[in-house]
Amino acid sequence: MKAVILAAGYGTRLQRDVAADSSGRFAHLAGAAKPLLPVGRCALISHWVQALTASGCVDRIHVVTNALYQTAFEEWATHFSNVKILSDQTRSNDERLGAVACLQLAVKHFNIEDHVIVIGGDTLFKEDFSLSEVKERYSDLQAKCEDSCLVLSYQCKDEETQKYGILEVDDDLRVLCMREKPRPSETQSRRACPCFYVFSKKSLPLLDTFLEEKKEAPIEEKDAPGNFVSWLIPRKPVHIHQISGRFDVGNLASYTECDLYFREKLQDVESYMV
Repeated sequence: MKAVILAAGYGTRLQRDVAADSSGRFAHLAGAAKPLLPVGRCALISHWVQALTASGCVDRIHVVTNALYQTAFEEWATHFSNVKILSDQTRSNDERLGAVACLQLAVKHFNIEDHVIVIGGDTLFKEDFSLSEVKERYSDLQAKCEDSCLVLSYQCKDEETQKYGILEVDDDLRVLCMREKPRPSETQSRRACPCFYVFSKKSLPLLDTFLEEKKEAPIEEKDAPGNFVSWLIPRKPVHIHQISGRFDVGNLASYTECDLYFREKLQDVESYMV
């Protein structure tokens, strides 16, 4: 199995907050890619690399970034023997390819013909999350059907449904559909879906099909990876693995909350996410 970490975003909201902050406490974050922000004892993305390596889930980790941050990621990656960096060659948010196109780029560039764990580079999970449990759940699904894919879900609050993709599932925890930012009255589900997916090797050719269908569509339809998941659900069996929650570093407030948790509340640093 391989991992692809999506890290080609420009962090425009966070950088706007840093520039507007008058305290000077966050000046060191100016111009930094979100996955490289210090979270606790290391960079946010390093938590993923350490956990993926320790769990034995994958034998290679591919990170897709952009031309603006490529050098910074390459310097960071010198500390890890199993990480490869790929740039999407864009230099601004207006030029961005979108997350689905970045995933396709990694699959083609690295000639990936294996199951793939796709991870949002600005996302971390609560301490109950375990890659080993994800691997076991996915193996069970694959034993029943080699087309099977796996996504995560956690319970969100009523007022949060309009912020996330919300999954509706059957009694076997197979996903029936994903509703994009619905009002609470539009769905009974409160299952939010974070950016962590396990795509079967049989599903990877569908990236080409999806992007061909969307080639004339606005970037928003190709940017969020959840759009591909939503499109995939009627075409391949997609099941859920339940977790308790996540950290999504979008703005300065969410970053400081995440950093505080990892500096003061994380109980077992060595086994985190393993």
